[in-house]
Amino acid sequence: QMQLVESGGGLAQPGDSLKLSCVASGGMPFKDYTMGWFRQTPGKEREFVAAVSWAAGETYYAEAVKGRFTVSRDNDKNTVYLQMNSLKLEDSAVYYCAADLVGDLTTFDSWGQGTQVTVSS
Repeated sequence: QMQLVESGGGLAQPGDSLKLSCVASGGMPFKDYTMGWFRQTPGKEREFVAAVSWAAGETYYAEAVKGRFTVSRDNDKNTVYLQMNSLKLEDSAVYYCAADLVGDLTTFDSWGQGTQVTVSS
């Protein structure tokens, strides 16, 4: 099975930028997966943030992050990224990356352990 490890989280102030990384190992070839980012805050359910297709030709974003976040991937490095700009307080969450072999944006079945993003003044 694919193993996913996120990194890059930390403490930021409103308006700052952070770039998250997720390195994949095992499973099918990385390029075969649609990769997604999700986030979760205490007391709330997991929320979809962004995704990028296996060909990196299609990207998808939640309305809350459109225009501020950019998802990308480097298949040679088995890594997916989430560039987060203009951070807001409500962006604070544990961010998870996930892999979807089917490619329908509904069957993410491999998950990382998460990386904490805290936006505070």
